[in-house]
Amino acid sequence: MSHDAHATPPGILQRLIQLLALGVISAVLYFATRAAPGSGGNLGTIASVGFVVLAGTLTSELVGIIKLPHLTGYLLAGIIAGPHVVALIDERSVHDLTAINSLALSLIALEGGAHLKLETLKRGVRSLAWASLFQSVVVLVCMTGIFVALRNYIPFARALGTTALLGTALLWGSLAITRSPSATLGILAETRAEGPVMTSTLSLVMTSDVVVVVLLAVVMVFARPMIDPGATFSFGDLSDLGHDLLGSVALGTTLGLFLAAYVRFVKAQLLLVLLAIGFGMSALVSYIRFDSLLAFMVAGFVVQNLSSQGEAFILAIEETGSIVFIIFFATAGADLDIPLLRQLWPIALALSVTRAAVTWGASHLSGKVAKDLPNVRKWGWAGLVSQAGLALGVASMIERTFPQLGSGFRALAVATVALNEMLGPVLFKLALDRAGETSHAPRPTLTSLDLP
Repeated sequence: MSHDAHATPPGILQRLIQLLALGVISAVLYFATRAAPGSGGNLGTIASVGFVVLAGTLTSELVGIIKLPHLTGYLLAGIIAGPHVVALIDERSVHDLTAINSLALSLIALEGGAHLKLETLKRGVRSLAWASLFQSVVVLVCMTGIFVALRNYIPFARALGTTALLGTALLWGSLAITRSPSATLGILAETRAEGPVMTSTLSLVMTSDVVVVVLLAVVMVFARPMIDPGATFSFGDLSDLGHDLLGSVALGTTLGLFLAAYVRFVKAQLLLVLLAIGFGMSALVSYIRFDSLLAFMVAGFVVQNLSSQGEAFILAIEETGSIVFIIFFATAGADLDIPLLRQLWPIALALSVTRAAVTWGASHLSGKVAKDLPNVRKWGWAGLVSQAGLALGVASMIERTFPQLGSGFRALAVATVALNEMLGPVLFKLALDRAGETSHAPRPTLTSLDLP
């Protein structure tokens, strides 16, 4: 997803050529869509794929002039080309392109798990435990209180009674602790950062998915009777949660053992195997209602720690996902509801800023208790600001489970996540640069590792 850091920086002429190419491509698609409106169909979707890859790549190069991460370029390309701005890509094409999400998320989870080395986790278990506790409990409690304090500025919350408001605020607090593995892995793929800040952030973000799933289930059990007076408290949901978590871990372990054996004894056509697993296994995990992110993360962890091909496995995922990730993030940008964001941006900005501030505070507190390294205490919070697909999934689940809240809860969540999705990666890359962890070594390839 990024170019060789040792390459000569592009000159002004090359940047102008890139800008001109982006303008020409956009103009061609613009006039094509206006000349034959509504006639896209599958051809329109294919054209959209080509456009987001080219536009995302060129935009990522252009934003690099001001030191922004490539991921921001992909998002910006999607936002500008999406149905709410220039409309080079229509809503149907955006919907069709979201089919690639399952592949992208599976590769993200596999790579995230593969980056978690057992010896590294053992060395940082104290820091990870304290960070998980503070970033979960402190953020949940504080954001619950902030939501209650801002109720008069939140349209759907004004009419709620005190008990229902508290239950809704708890749901918002559980949404606030979600992170973005996709953004974390996107920045890692670009910067190839190595050091305590990246290690601690990656460990926390990837393991936080499990924490989010558990806390969300617990919060929903308690919030249901608070929001719906006719509902009753039940421990059955907690039992179902335990079953799903154990099943996801077991499935992920089995998949990881298979991949470890394949990498060890076969190696050939690993890219095709990853594609098949990304689509096929995602459908299977979804069908049996296990947590796909957790299952794939466990699989990657098993490959890394039960085989000697962890680095080659990561590089194979990066080569497989280079184009996939561009489409994934550009589509996420195109799918942002800009009119909704324009309407709710003041309260969304307030909730986003306060969440970042609480995250910063929790990071400093956990860093002091765990006696983390100075760089981790100073910059560790920056990688925890991003939110993306998991947060939107949680918001959709809450909307379905609590229809009493209407569409207001999810609408506010979408607006807030949009801000965090755009600003979080910029903060994280800045933190890695300031911490001195961004790699300047030549990027290795599968060929250099002698992997067929």
